[in-house]
Formats: sequence, C-alpha cells, structure tokens
Amino acid sequence: MTSETPKVVPLTCHGHSRPVTHLSFSSIVDDDQYYLISACKDNNPMLRDGVTGDWIGTFIGHKGAVWQARLSPDATLAATGSADFSAKVWDTHTGECLHTLQHAHIVRAVAFPAQPRPQVLATGGAEKKLRIFDLSRSSSNSSSPTSPDGTNPSTTTPTPIPTPCYEIGPGVYSGTIKSIVWGTDLNILVTASDDKKIRWWDLRSRSPVSEYDLEGIVGSCELNALSSDGSAGAGVLSVAAGKTAYFFDGLEPGRLLKTIKTPYEIASVALHSEQRRFVTGGSGDTWVRVYDFDEEKQLDVYKGHHGSIWSVSFSPDGKLYATGSEDGTIKLWKFCSNPYGLWR
Repeated sequence: MTSETPKVVPLTCHGHSRPVTHLSFSSIVDDDQYYLISACKDNNPMLRDGVTGDWIGTFIGHKGAVWQARLSPDATLAATGSADFSAKVWDTHTGECLHTLQHAHIVRAVAFPAQPRPQVLATGGAEKKLRIFDLSRSSSNSSSPTSPDGTNPSTTTPTPIPTPCYEIGPGVYSGTIKSIVWGTDLNILVTASDDKKIRWWDLRSRSPVSEYDLEGIVGSCELNALSSDGSAGAGVLSVAAGKTAYFFDGLEPGRLLKTIKTPYEIASVALHSEQRRFVTGGSGDTWVRVYDFDEEKQLDVYKGHHGSIWSVSFSPDGKLYATGSEDGTIKLWKFCSNPYGLWR
C-alpha cells in the first residue's frame, strides 16, 4: 500500500527565542477552528491558530523557563508550568493571568480535565508531588499550596486566600513528575515521572490503580484521544522513553497495547489511531520519523529541524501534526492527501 502522506514542505512558526519544550492542541472549538499552545525556555508561552500556525498572543508573566503548556478543551483557558516554581492559569481571550499557583520547586507538568472551562488543575514537577488545585475557590491570582482549611494571619493588607489543593500519593514519587494526562474518565489521572514509572491514579480513593515500569527515562507521555471528526474517544496513551514507544489503552488503566523499539533515542511520540501511523521526534538527532503502527516499520523521515524534537502532537482533526524543537521553532506538517489550511 502506498503512503497516504506525500512529502510536503512544513510550515515553520517563528517567534520563540529558546528551545520549545512542549506543544498542545485544543479540541475543535467551532467551524473547524482549533488552537495550539507552545511552552518554551524563553519564559513566554504562545498561542497560535492551530491550522495556519499564525501567532495570536503571548502570555507574559513567568520569570523562568516554561516546561509545559496546555489548553482546556474549549480553548478558553491555558495552563503553564515553569521553572519559576509556579503554575499559572490564563484567560486565552484577554491574556490575563487568572491564577498563580506557587510551588516549592520547578513545575514540569500541568493538566486540565477534559471538560469546558475546567475548575481544577493538576500539577507536578521537581517537588515530586502530584497536586490537584481547586480553581473555583481561588480569590486571587497569587496563591501557594495549602490545606483546604489553611488560614492566613491577618496583616495590614488583605492577604490573598491560597487556592485549595490536595496531594495525591504523598511520598510515592522518587523522581520528577514530567507529564500528567487527564483522560476521558475524569476520575483517572496518569503521570509519567523520572523514576521510570507510568502511574494511574483513582482520584476518588486517591490511590494508585496501576503502574508500569519503563526501560528508559520518559521523554513524552500524551493521550491521543480525538478522532478525525473531532469527537473524543478513549484514545491511546503514547509514551516515549529511551528508544521505545509504548502505547496503552486510553480507558483501561495499565493495559499495554504495544511496545515498539526503534534504533534511535526518541524524545516524543504521537499516534494517529485512525491511519494507524505514529510520529517520533528524535532526541539524539533532528529528524521526524513516521512509522506504521501495525507493521512497526519506518515509512518516512523528515528533515527540517536543527535540534532535538521535544514535542510532537497531532491536530484534533488529524490533518496535520506539530513538532517543537531545541532549535526554537515549531513546524506544522500536513498529514492528509487533500488540500488543507495553507497547503494548496
């Protein structure tokens, strides 16, 4: 069978001045419109039109590298995790920072539940603590972790009430939490951490329901949960670690579908479950590779980046994928045979 993805020239999105650490798409919002957010070591996460890559705005406020950025499914909110020991939640229409969630160490991972204008946020990072913040009970855009009944001493100026939060699995992590995924089951949270484990947590009992040991340090862990018509399905959890891509059932915690070993160190992986192809970004080289999921063979190699590819993600309609690189650029690659977006 011939490849359905003819060679195309990628669109290059400039604007960042340091390595791009993470990319994330929104769902399809309306009229086939969707958005892309990028995290970068230049402290300035950016919002773009997901189809064209056109810059919409930059979220200004972090004082350190931003490690991860995600949009709520309806694209009304953005969340970012930073080396300035904070996570922030932003209004994507105004660019205003709605919440600043102070931590005691670098924040590497943030996740919203898959619901419109979510009221909670999960965070993780070098503190080795998985936390859930209740944004609906935050009175200010400045807060620090506290127990829900935390009190503040009265001072001459009103002290902002810290955002209530609770920790999941205290003492469990022995390495930095690198990624958090909130799947279609809102009671289940998945984490990937530097102790080489994927963990599935039940938020009702706050206890682990499954875990899986990886052979290498995790590069990326993302849920490919959208089909080409934009409707959410259970999806597949795709993990890159070492030279191996791992694929887990998106609904059943811990159920491994397949592991595929590659000859290369991979930093990122994304699956197109309908076309049954997956894309990897290299950490030891600068190449994007497309593989057949069933036959486990490499189909294409794309050159264009000039640094490791730390993030790769398919658009919600599956018609393109985005890559973010150490070279400071984002590239959009067409993944369909028909004209699409700016490709005519």
